[in-house]
Amino acid sequence: MTFALTPPQQAYLDITGSDEKFPVRRIYCVGKNYVAHVIEMGGEADRDPPVIFQKPNDSIVRNGGEIPYPVFTENFHYEGELVVALKSGGYNIPVAQAAGHIFGYAVGLDMTRRDHQANALANGLPWEVTKAFDQSAPIGPLTRIEDSGELTSGAIRLSVNGQVRQDADINLMIWKTNEIIARLSQLYRLHPGDVIMTGTPAGVGAVVSGDVIDLHVDGLHDLRVSIGARAG
Repeated sequence: MTFALTPPQQAYLDITGSDEKFPVRRIYCVGKNYVAHVIEMGGEADRDPPVIFQKPNDSIVRNGGEIPYPVFTENFHYEGELVVALKSGGYNIPVAQAAGHIFGYAVGLDMTRRDHQANALANGLPWEVTKAFDQSAPIGPLTRIEDSGELTSGAIRLSVNGQVRQDADINLMIWKTNEIIARLSQLYRLHPGDVIMTGTPAGVGAVVSGDVIDLHVDGLHDLRVSIGARAG
């Protein structure tokens, strides 16, 4: 096969303790998945179907990287999350079988143009421009499920410049990881290489150029990224 242009490079994640790389196909994201975060954003803590959106796979920033402060925002927010990577997929995966499709876990950041998200929510507009932009998906190295075990609880903690901003437990997710996989498989055919960001707890906030973000989930490799000068 001959392409008219050089194809883009394969997006990937590092794997803890291995030189192998995990190829990323799609990045699915879940919104409104911790009660305290829903409330801090002005919503009601109902168990509605999870809010689903996507980020491009070339928006990944790996551990130790820098995120340029993005264009088109004056209110740039972090959202620390548990990330799940799939080794297999399909349609209509039962909740009881979902864990069998997991390759491993990582920590990640759903970086958000919060000012434009507020406008989108107020006017019923799509979220894409607020979520799916360049360098909006920092993700740390994956830990294989064989090494971590199935993660259903554990501290999730985010600090900015050494000050803790988010401090919760992943067992507080409204929709648990296996339920998210099952629900996504009702909407899309899931595939090996798909990555899921499972939502953020309360404590989201703004960062500026020069800030350093550290994210931790018990049992996983930490993630550290810095915020650089404004893009463009």
